[in-house]
Amino acid sequence: MARIGILGVAHLHVDAYIVNLRAAGAEVVGVHDWDAERGAAWGAQHSVAFFGDVDRLLREDLDGVVVCAETLHHRALVERAAAAAVAVLCEKPLGVSAEDNDAIVDACEQAGVSLMTAFPVRFHPAVRQLHSMTSTGELGAIRAFSGTNQSVMPLRERSWFADPRLAGGGAMMDHIVHLADIVNWIMGEAPTEVYAVGNRIVHAEIVTVETSGLVLVSYPSGVFASIDCSWNRPLSYPTWGGIALSVIADGGTVDVDPTRQQLTQFGGDRTFGWVPWGLDTNQLMIDEFLDAIREQRQPSVTGRDGLLATRVALAALESAASGDPVFLSV
Repeated sequence: MARIGILGVAHLHVDAYIVNLRAAGAEVVGVHDWDAERGAAWGAQHSVAFFGDVDRLLREDLDGVVVCAETLHHRALVERAAAAAVAVLCEKPLGVSAEDNDAIVDACEQAGVSLMTAFPVRFHPAVRQLHSMTSTGELGAIRAFSGTNQSVMPLRERSWFADPRLAGGGAMMDHIVHLADIVNWIMGEAPTEVYAVGNRIVHAEIVTVETSGLVLVSYPSGVFASIDCSWNRPLSYPTWGGIALSVIADGGTVDVDPTRQQLTQFGGDRTFGWVPWGLDTNQLMIDEFLDAIREQRQPSVTGRDGLLATRVALAALESAASGDPVFLSV
């Protein structure tokens, strides 16, 4: 049985991951959070021991940790886990800066520690089938991608997402990385140029970060991808987000919408809402994390995958601020 620690409970996904870890047979040994009151309350709610000292938790003979702190704190926690020789699953985006991203990956590689980025969309069967169709040449040469990740501004779940110091940005940092990762994975190469525009027309009276953005990502082969990464849904909208991707190729087009499976509920504990009924991609991701620990191998979604996707988000913020494209080193 894998022994797992939780480092940070700021990210809303942590409430799902605790269920996923236990469903997979892992023992959740303890939780640490820089906010002791928040961490202790979360631990009591989920019957997990709270550790005010992160190093004390890391000495509890752990096999792995799941990092769900605010993005600003990812680097320090991953570096501590790497020094303790503990495998890491880190929420996306990896860090708030290029320096943090590089440091997170370097710390794990130098320590010989497994680092996985939390990209559950990768595990959806429809997305995996799309990857298979493109990699086998079934669609012919790829020409372009068009992706959307639009949602409610996450103030009702976790307000820190709209704090540029803690999150590194707004909608661009939150919503570019999932689609950037899928496109990078399909392309099998790193992007070379990012051009973006953003604005704060929606919710300008509430936050100071960008709430809408459109990004163009170019690859060495000439293929490009557009990503709409906006928090442009009404605050009463019934879902956190929705990812969709279209691939345009010589042999045709394919549209994937992996978050579409849902029931519509009226009344009960909500006036109106969507209840997902499809596959739990979080569970598939947690299963892979634990399998990689047991089999002493790198996970199928690595820290370097997270690094590449986060570079796109950071370049988009830079481009939107300057009005110029940003060129990425390969």
